[in-house]
Amino acid sequence: MRILITSDLHANLEAVHSLPSDYDQLWVLGDIVNYGPNPGEVIDFVREHASLVVRGNHDDAIGYDRNPQCSALYSRLAEETGRFTTAVVSDEQREYLRGLPLIAGRDVVGIRFLLCHATPGDPLHEYRPAHSDLWARDAGQKFCDVLLAGHTHIPFCRTVGARLVANPGSVGQSKQGGGRACYAIWEDGHLRLESTGYPIEETVTKLRNLPVSPEVQDELETVLRTGALPVVEGQGPI
Repeated sequence: MRILITSDLHANLEAVHSLPSDYDQLWVLGDIVNYGPNPGEVIDFVREHASLVVRGNHDDAIGYDRNPQCSALYSRLAEETGRFTTAVVSDEQREYLRGLPLIAGRDVVGIRFLLCHATPGDPLHEYRPAHSDLWARDAGQKFCDVLLAGHTHIPFCRTVGARLVANPGSVGQSKQGGGRACYAIWEDGHLRLESTGYPIEETVTKLRNLPVSPEVQDELETVLRTGALPVVEGQGPI
């Protein structure tokens, strides 16, 4: 069984199309939409190809017209691109986002997987770094062999007790920057973190044509090219 594990696609169609196609199953750990220029097309891709999907904070925000609770650095980006996303996705696509589960489980050849966007205790919003001791608590509370989460856009894979905890990173807004789409592959009982290039200039051109402020266009491009926005004193990291 070869499983392609992805997260944080963020409406970046070029990045999504760069992903491997030789898989048995595609799993998506949320944040299909927002920030990127092609939310409807990426929703349709996920609906057509993914066998297991959980809801991210941006999916929740668009589906239910709620605040995604981003950090101060990204709140303006989320607000302006959120208005664009809401305007272009269909009612049916919003209904699909609303219907996504917060947590999902799957048994694959005797291996028990648990999927969430952020953390099992706070599936939508908690920002937890790879080194946090709290992963041991969550891995113990939920009966699984492998815990998969996204949200931070930072890939990692670590053993916590008898369990594996992993984050595939972001497909559409990677913190590696430079036009890299990050993902993970589960195959033959092992998980690998990988990335691939995509035509970032095509995505940037689309961003420049979005109906958002020039400042937000600049910041969206900066995030794609460098992986982050400069930290402003007093605001802290994302």
